[in-house]
Amino acid sequence: MNAIRFTCQPGCINCCNMQGYVYLTENDLKRAAKFLGMTARAFEAKYVYRTRHQMRFRKPRDKQCPFLEKHGCSIHPAKPTQCRTFPFWPEIIERRVTWNRAAGYCPGIGKGPLIQIGTALEIAEEQRRAYPELYT
Repeated sequence: MNAIRFTCQPGCINCCNMQGYVYLTENDLKRAAKFLGMTARAFEAKYVYRTRHQMRFRKPRDKQCPFLEKHGCSIHPAKPTQCRTFPFWPEIIERRVTWNRAAGYCPGIGKGPLIQIGTALEIAEEQRRAYPELYT
């Protein structure tokens, strides 16, 4: 692959409904808290589960993310790195077979402007740097 096409599709929340957790960096936490007009401490107490090695959103019983609403993300302008970099995650972008598999649930793959593979891999590296505990 030298170049790929991708653009988010209006109204699509397929990536938001994938199984798993939404992991956070310290900057993600601060950005989301500021967007909601909360202190980082209050935001963390209400929405974040923290261990020694990682942070993630607390998962409500009925959805994958506390900010997932019927029509999309309620903190979209301040969404976490994990959400912002999808589908350019290392485990998706680094192999053609996984990229093609992702196209089965992500209608934005194959649409939009051409993105050079080098640019996509830089985004994947951003994801890897943001969450090193997931990629060791």
